[in-house]
Amino acid sequence: MAARMKMTSLLQRNLSIVIRPIQYRDLDGIERLAQDSFAAKTRKGADFAMRQMQWLRRWYGLLKFLSWFPNPLQHIFCGYVAEQGRILLGIVQVSPFNRTRSTWRVDRVFLERAADKQGIGSQLLRYCFESILEARTWILEVNVNDTEALALYRQNGFQRLAEMTYWEIKPELLAELAQSQPDLPNLLPVSNADAQLLYQLDTASMPPLVRQVFDRQTHDFKTSLFGALVDAVKQWVTKTEVVSGYVFEPQRKAAIGYFQISLDRKGEEPHIATLIVHPAYTWLYPELLTQLARIAQDFPEQPLQLASADYQPEGEEYLEQIGANRIEHTLIMSRSVWHKIRESKFVSLEGIQLPEVLQGLQPARKPIPGGMSWLPPNQPTSPDRTVQPNPSKETISFSCKNSHLEARCQPESADAQQQE
Repeated sequence: MAARMKMTSLLQRNLSIVIRPIQYRDLDGIERLAQDSFAAKTRKGADFAMRQMQWLRRWYGLLKFLSWFPNPLQHIFCGYVAEQGRILLGIVQVSPFNRTRSTWRVDRVFLERAADKQGIGSQLLRYCFESILEARTWILEVNVNDTEALALYRQNGFQRLAEMTYWEIKPELLAELAQSQPDLPNLLPVSNADAQLLYQLDTASMPPLVRQVFDRQTHDFKTSLFGALVDAVKQWVTKTEVVSGYVFEPQRKAAIGYFQISLDRKGEEPHIATLIVHPAYTWLYPELLTQLARIAQDFPEQPLQLASADYQPEGEEYLEQIGANRIEHTLIMSRSVWHKIRESKFVSLEGIQLPEVLQGLQPARKPIPGGMSWLPPNQPTSPDRTVQPNPSKETISFSCKNSHLEARCQPESADAQQQE
């Protein structure tokens, strides 16, 4: 019996790890990994994982069908699992971050507790990097206190891009803010015609490096007919309502502020808001938050959650001033495809010789000195006439100063003296 158990353990140890797309039979293992990953943090995270798994089980067939052909929802659920001997060791889920799919996002990584997290996680991430060739940049968001995840991502080439702080405003504070009247004379609803204005606001509100990594274009702020239908169905199923608007500056003909709030009509989930303000109009933070508070008063009392980036310190200062609570601090990390190129083909520069690199700069044949003169032969040059130097002779003298041509040029000069 002991020999059989030892043989079984050796077989399992020798089995290679297989990474493949998610299948329906993996849902039970994914649910177990999700519960183990979130249970160590908060009960709220575990409940969120359970709801996500219920949604995945309900719509798995449709999601799999949509992934087979090009469509706007082709990559709504894209994930891979690591398996060893029919045992699920980890899962990674990724999705496009922009419409051009030049930037992809690592949504979540779940790993088995007893497995080698660094090894399995690195294999899953590298499989995504090698499989999704259209991705020039990868981004992800991780909690600053999750040391294991930070070590995994840094080991695979991710670097800090920005920091995000998530805030929560209690219903009592929202009711207090809603008593004021916001000073927003040019508050307009959002439509596809405003995509260019929102794109300019988005690019102006973030540093150049973040803007380059996100790589958003004007069409990222437009909603197609199919997308509008999908959003309507999603809001009807989840019993939510989305309200958005932007502040227009008529003198500059630009958008200087934008908000979007997702409201829960059932009163079970907190309201989620997105807030973008132009750096030159930071006085809009109190006005836009007051507008969000007034909108939330028409729905069941729930706290309001929103995020602020470290490159918008005025927003964080105002949230601290009114008494909002910090609920999470995360780090946005990015990885360029240059890491992938260096890993796929490593070239050592130690064995490369300089003559091999500069073969194109070596002369193809022996240089021949020469010149052209318009004077008849044996005719003396007038002392009043100055002869301009020949450019060809300058080139020859320059080449003779070169180290590898000097030995060849000296015999030529000696032959020329004998001919004279």
